Amino acid sequence: MSNAVDISNLSVSFGPLQAVRDVSFSLQYGEVLALLGPNGAGKTTIVDTLLGFRTPDSGSARIHGLDPIRDHQEMTLRTGALLQRGGVWFPMTPRQVLDLTATYYEFPRPVSELIELLSLGSAQNTPWRRLSGGEQQRTLLALALIGRPKALVLDEPTTAVDPEGRAAIINMLEVERARGVAILITTHELDVAEKVANQIVIVHRGAVVASGTLDELSGAPEIVAETTTPIDATEVAQVLNCEVRSDGPRVLRILSAPTPQLQSTLINFLESRGNSLASMRTRASLEQRYLEIIDSERSAK
Repeated sequence: MSNAVDISNLSVSFGPLQAVRDVSFSLQYGEVLALLGPNGAGKTTIVDTLLGFRTPDSGSARIHGLDPIRDHQEMTLRTGALLQRGGVWFPMTPRQVLDLTATYYEFPRPVSELIELLSLGSAQNTPWRRLSGGEQQRTLLALALIGRPKALVLDEPTTAVDPEGRAAIINMLEVERARGVAILITTHELDVAEKVANQIVIVHRGAVVASGTLDELSGAPEIVAETTTPIDATEVAQVLNCEVRSDGPRVLRILSAPTPQLQSTLINFLESRGNSLASMRTRASLEQRYLEIIDSERSAK
């Protein structure tokens, strides 16, 4: 089977400004690709070109093997999109706009299913103008899903979304990936990329400066531990004899490899304080590596 997305030597300019320079990457069905980079790096231009809203100067962008300009109608029927611009007619509610949009498709997903998936139940009958930014964002994501797309292109899907909404969106991404959907997201929230992405592409000043899996790109390993009650990171650091940072009253980020001895020491310490682990996972710090790459690129110019 061909790739869901193929971008090859893509270059796009706005007058004298070259916004995208010789960018290439591909995405398979059933995978998530996170496109990362600072503001002005060219991420939105890449997305707009992939969806047929911009004409490349050179190179090509294909989705489902289709030319997004020449085959725009067929591409649109098979692709769900969330862009930074756009919205809903302000008197309409999420339920109304989803019911209306469902009529455009031969086999739409049930509206009630999407409302549950994106935690819109309490907001489904609220006019658009009265929705929070996160509720509006989740409604737009539901619209992207309603046609049962085989690819999703989502520009900053967690913008203006509260923690509960972010959890709903991350769950949605995982569900869609499991269904075999190809998902391309742009994001500034590197923890979202860490949770969902199979591959990562970092762009800076319009060019790809790094790409690979999370393991290939990340920095030093670390442990993220969530406790059942609040815990002082300073005390834990003294016990474990390593750097420990607080990511919230009950979340510790332990900057160390996850050795059995360290994990046993942590569990015993928590038990001595009447506390315990709610969850523990290991990860490498994508944020650290991302900042190193961007700083290096800035210094080189």
